Amino acid sequence: MPEQLNLTVSLRGTREVKDNYQIFRLTGLLDAFSEPTFRKVLSTYIDEGPKNVILVLSQIDFIDSSGLGALVQLVKQAKTGGGSLQIVTNPRVTQTVKLVRLENFLSLQPSVDAAIANVTK
Repeated sequence: MPEQLNLTVSLRGTREVKDNYQIFRLTGLLDAFSEPTFRKVLSTYIDEGPKNVILVLSQIDFIDSSGLGALVQLVKQAKTGGGSLQIVTNPRVTQTVKLVRLENFLSLQPSVDAAIANVTK
Protein backbone atom coordinates (compact mmCIF):
# COMPACT_ATOMS: atom_id res chain seq x y z
CA MET A 1 0.00 0.00 0.00
CA PRO A 2 1.41 3.42 -0.94
CA GLU A 3 2.62 5.60 1.91
CA GLN A 4 1.38 9.20 2.05
CA LEU A 5 3.99 11.94 1.71
CA ASN A 6 3.51 15.18 3.59
CA LEU A 7 5.29 17.69 1.40
CA THR A 8 3.54 21.07 1.37
CA VAL A 9 0.04 22.48 1.21
CA SER A 10 0.39 22.79 -2.57
CA LEU A 11 2.23 19.51 -3.27
CA ARG A 12 1.08 16.09 -2.10
CA GLY A 13 1.96 12.56 -3.02
CA THR A 14 2.49 8.90 -2.27
CA ARG A 15 5.51 6.61 -2.26
CA GLU A 16 5.40 2.95 -3.21
CA VAL A 17 8.46 0.71 -2.92
CA LYS A 18 8.96 -2.32 -5.19
CA ASP A 19 11.89 -4.74 -5.47
CA ASN A 20 14.31 -2.58 -7.42
CA TYR A 21 12.50 0.76 -7.75
CA GLN A 22 10.28 3.22 -5.94
CA ILE A 23 7.39 5.19 -7.42
CA PHE A 24 6.37 8.67 -6.29
CA ARG A 25 2.98 9.91 -7.47
CA LEU A 26 2.67 13.67 -7.01
CA THR A 27 -0.20 16.12 -7.37
CA GLY A 28 -0.31 19.89 -7.17
CA LEU A 29 2.37 22.50 -7.78
CA LEU A 30 6.12 21.91 -8.09
CA ASP A 31 7.28 25.48 -7.67
CA ALA A 32 9.56 27.73 -5.63
CA PHE A 33 7.37 27.26 -2.56
CA SER A 34 7.26 23.45 -2.60
CA GLU A 35 10.69 22.77 -4.14
CA PRO A 36 12.90 22.83 -0.98
CA THR A 37 10.72 20.28 0.84
CA PHE A 38 10.23 18.18 -2.32
CA ARG A 39 13.97 17.99 -2.97
CA LYS A 40 14.86 17.22 0.67
CA VAL A 41 12.25 14.44 1.00
CA LEU A 42 13.07 12.78 -2.33
CA SER A 43 16.80 13.09 -1.75
CA THR A 44 16.44 11.17 1.52
CA TYR A 45 14.39 8.42 -0.17
CA ILE A 46 16.89 8.12 -3.04
CA ASP A 47 19.69 7.65 -0.48
CA GLU A 48 17.57 5.02 1.33
CA GLY A 49 16.84 3.14 -1.88
CA PRO A 50 15.90 1.44 -4.02
CA LYS A 51 18.10 3.59 -6.25
CA ASN A 52 15.80 3.51 -9.29
CA VAL A 53 13.10 6.15 -9.01
CA ILE A 54 9.97 6.80 -11.04
CA LEU A 55 8.35 10.20 -10.54
CA VAL A 56 4.76 10.32 -11.75
CA LEU A 57 4.07 13.97 -12.49
CA SER A 58 1.00 13.40 -14.66
CA GLN A 59 -1.18 15.11 -12.00
CA ILE A 60 1.12 18.12 -11.57
CA ASP A 61 -0.70 21.35 -12.42
CA PHE A 62 2.35 23.60 -12.62
CA ILE A 63 6.15 23.36 -12.60
CA ASP A 64 8.53 26.30 -12.60
CA SER A 65 12.30 26.73 -12.94
CA SER A 66 12.97 25.84 -9.31
CA GLY A 67 10.98 22.62 -9.77
CA LEU A 68 12.99 21.81 -12.90
CA GLY A 69 16.20 22.54 -11.00
CA ALA A 70 15.19 20.10 -8.27
CA LEU A 71 14.48 17.40 -10.89
CA VAL A 72 17.93 17.91 -12.43
CA GLN A 73 19.58 17.60 -9.00
CA LEU A 74 17.61 14.43 -8.17
CA VAL A 75 18.51 12.81 -11.52
CA LYS A 76 22.19 13.51 -10.84
CA GLN A 77 21.87 12.08 -7.32
CA ALA A 78 20.15 8.90 -8.53
CA LYS A 79 22.75 8.36 -11.28
CA THR A 80 25.65 8.99 -8.90
CA GLY A 81 24.20 6.32 -6.61
CA GLY A 82 24.05 3.82 -9.47
CA GLY A 83 20.33 4.21 -10.11
CA SER A 84 18.06 6.11 -12.45
CA LEU A 85 15.25 8.63 -12.24
CA GLN A 86 12.48 8.67 -14.83
CA ILE A 87 9.57 11.04 -15.09
CA VAL A 88 6.07 10.17 -16.22
CA THR A 89 4.67 13.43 -17.42
CA ASN A 90 1.65 15.28 -18.79
CA PRO A 91 1.48 17.76 -21.70
CA ARG A 92 1.93 20.81 -19.45
CA VAL A 93 5.05 19.43 -17.73
CA THR A 94 6.43 18.11 -21.05
CA GLN A 95 6.04 21.53 -22.66
CA THR A 96 7.89 23.23 -19.79
CA VAL A 97 10.70 20.65 -19.90
CA LYS A 98 11.06 20.96 -23.68
CA LEU A 99 11.29 24.76 -23.46
CA VAL A 100 14.57 24.34 -21.58
CA ARG A 101 15.67 21.33 -23.68
CA LEU A 102 15.85 18.88 -20.78
CA GLU A 103 13.56 16.16 -22.16
CA ASN A 104 16.37 13.64 -22.78
CA PHE A 105 18.28 14.37 -19.58
CA LEU A 106 15.12 14.02 -17.47
CA SER A 107 14.14 10.75 -19.20
CA LEU A 108 10.48 11.61 -19.83
CA GLN A 109 8.21 8.59 -20.18
CA PRO A 110 4.66 8.38 -21.56
CA SER A 111 3.42 5.98 -18.85
CA VAL A 112 4.32 4.23 -15.61
CA ASP A 113 4.55 0.93 -17.51
CA ALA A 114 7.10 2.41 -19.92
CA ALA A 115 9.16 3.72 -17.01
CA ILE A 116 9.05 0.33 -15.23
CA ALA A 117 10.15 -1.39 -18.45
CA ASN A 118 13.20 0.90 -18.55
CA VAL A 119 14.09 0.16 -14.93
CA THR A 120 14.07 -3.58 -15.34
CA LYS A 121 16.45 -3.53 -18.33
